[in-house]
This record gives sequence, structure tokens and C-alpha cells, in this order.
Amino acid sequence: MTTTPGKPSRRQDILQALAHMLESSNYQRITTAALAREVGFTEAALYKHFPSKTRIYEGLLDFAEETLFSRINAISREAGNAAKACGDMLLVTLTFSERNPGITRLICGDALHGENRRLQIRAGNLFDRLHSELKQQIKQGEIRDGLKPALPPGMAASMMVNLAEGRLHQFVRSGFKDSPTAEWHGLWPVIAQGLFPH
Repeated sequence: MTTTPGKPSRRQDILQALAHMLESSNYQRITTAALAREVGFTEAALYKHFPSKTRIYEGLLDFAEETLFSRINAISREAGNAAKACGDMLLVTLTFSERNPGITRLICGDALHGENRRLQIRAGNLFDRLHSELKQQIKQGEIRDGLKPALPPGMAASMMVNLAEGRLHQFVRSGFKDSPTAEWHGLWPVIAQGLFPH
């Protein structure tokens, strides 16, 4: 988990520790006591910064969304070609996940078994938001560039999200050995040609 330069805040320390534990926990449920030990706090001190364990997880999801969608929004603003923009958005998602394995476990829901159901819904919202961004990009391409996708925009966006989500799940399932960006530069042109034929 990368943060802005300078001394990290106590909240950032906690979030970074959680991300590290998610990456190296061997699929054991993370307790607030274990997290407090990792950070060098007491549990009481931990709760001064976050009112609950759920809020700590939400803080990490906030970080993931803010980081990822600031980059996706920049791609959307600068897009000159919808098909390329969609590929770039997917690559940014895969690259972010590759660099943040613990967060990838979180957004895939793998680390949320036994946690508050609200967290599972919230993690899924990230993929819903990616779907919306891709769909909007395709619609803009239809208007701006005369793009003629092989599928309706919603279906094309769903297919792309399914592809990204599948690669992230494979990354987690492999114990972070199977890179989500592996062979992407060869794979995406083939997918793009099928989705956005000239």
C-alpha cells in the first residue's frame, strides 16, 4: 500500500499494517488484537483512530477506491479513443491490485469471510463502479467516434469487469504468484478486436 510522501498518520499506520497482514495472513481471520500488536498499539489505542473493525476495513476500501478511481477518472478525461481508454482502465485496475496484494484479497471478498456483510457489499461496489466507468466510456465512444461495439455497452462492460475480476481472483488463489498483468499486452488487443471491431 503506497501513501503520500511524509510521515504517515497513525490511521495510515493501521491501514498499512492491515494491508500487510491481509497479504501474509495465510487466510487466518485477522483480529483487532493481532492488528494492534502489528502496529504496536493497544486495542484501546486502535479504537481511538477507528470506532470498529468494520471501519478499519472500510478505511482500506476507501483508500483503494480513491487511488484507483483517481487514475481511472484521469484516463476518462484524457480519452481520445474509447477502446484504448477501456483497456487502460482495466490495466490500471490490474496493476493496482498487483502492487497491493492484501487489498486485492479485500476487494475480491476473500478476506471478508465472517466479517460484517456490509463490507462484502462495499467491496463489490468497486467492481460496480468500474462497470459504470467502462459502460460510460463505450457510450461516449459511440457518440464521439461512431464506435460500434459488438455487444450493447452494458454487456461489453460486464464482460470486461468479469475478465478483470477473474484475473484478480486467480492472483489471490495462486497465493499472489499469478500476476494479473501477465501477458496483458498480448491479451487485450485480441479482446478489444472482438469487442470493438473496426
